[in-house]
Order: sequence, then C-alpha cells, then structure tokens
Amino acid sequence: MSIFEYNGSALIAMVGKNCFAIASDRRLGVQLQTIATDFQRIYKIHDRLFLGLSGLATDAQTLYQRLVFRHKLYQLREERDMKPETFASLVSAILYEKRFGPYFCQPVIAGLGDGDKPFICTMDSIGAKELAKDFVVAGTASESLYGACEAMFRPDMEAEELFETVSQALLSSVDRDCLSGWGGHVYVV
Repeated sequence: MSIFEYNGSALIAMVGKNCFAIASDRRLGVQLQTIATDFQRIYKIHDRLFLGLSGLATDAQTLYQRLVFRHKLYQLREERDMKPETFASLVSAILYEKRFGPYFCQPVIAGLGDGDKPFICTMDSIGAKELAKDFVVAGTASESLYGACEAMFRPDMEAEELFETVSQALLSSVDRDCLSGWGGHVYVV
C-alpha cells in the first residue's frame, strides 16, 4: 500500500457556468480501519478560493498551515486576496522546494478568477500542475471518480445542476473504494 493511500480520500472539483464545485469524502482511516467519519479535506482560503488536500492526513494539515501563513503574508503585502492562478503557483513552489522529502498529498485548487471565470487544477506531490477545463480528481477513489465524472459532466451547468452532478459522482465513486466514504462535503461557489 502506498503512503498516499494510508488514510484514504476522494476529492473532486468541477466547473460550471461562472461557478465551481469542490467535494470530498468524510472518512479518515488507517488503512482499512476507520478512525473518524467527519474529517475535513477542503479548506477555505478566501471567499472565492478553496483548497482540497488528499493523501497523508498529517502532511495535508501541515501543508495547509504553511499555505495559510503564506496567504496572510501576501494579503499584508499586497492588500488583496490571491487569485487562484497565483495560489496554484504558490502551492506548486512550496511542494517543489520539498521535492526530496515531499509532502505526501495531492492538492486540488478551485477558485473564481477575474470576471467570475472558474479555475481548477490539481498537482502531484512535487508540484507538477495539471490544469483542466472540466473537472479534476484526486485520492484513492480517483479511478472511479474519473469514470463517473466523464459520464456525468456537461459544460455550462448552473449551480444547482452542478451540485447534483458532483454529489452523485462522489457518492457513486466512494461506493467502489473501500478506503474512502462516509458521505461527503460539497461546496459550490
């Protein structure tokens, strides 16, 4: 079992018409043993930017604390919030600087940029970005998430339809993965 699969996770971000949705499961486990059923994997950076972290839970929490610190420094210096593209570059740089002893997590970044243009991306543990125009997935349930999202995604969905699509994709995928589950959290912005 890979260290990325030790705690189990399922993360998905999907774009709609001037909106995005980001969702995760709620299970925290140690291999096949469930430890908690209310674990938080999605973090609010500011009103228009969310971060999801799958992988080793301790590394995810440590990385989140470093990112909050860097975002607050940016706010003090620039007197504005980070754009999603800038935040993705920050996450990538922080992950790459630890490439020889990496954080064992896969970030999923979702936000609204200028003109309410949705931005989503994911990266690997050393910060290699994967940008997408439709959806991104991460975690132990990523194979089944890809299949569900490919089947259910349609371009330019409104917020209500996007919520339903992401919810159904997440729930149907975690049913096929024993390392993730116990419901989910969905944020639509």
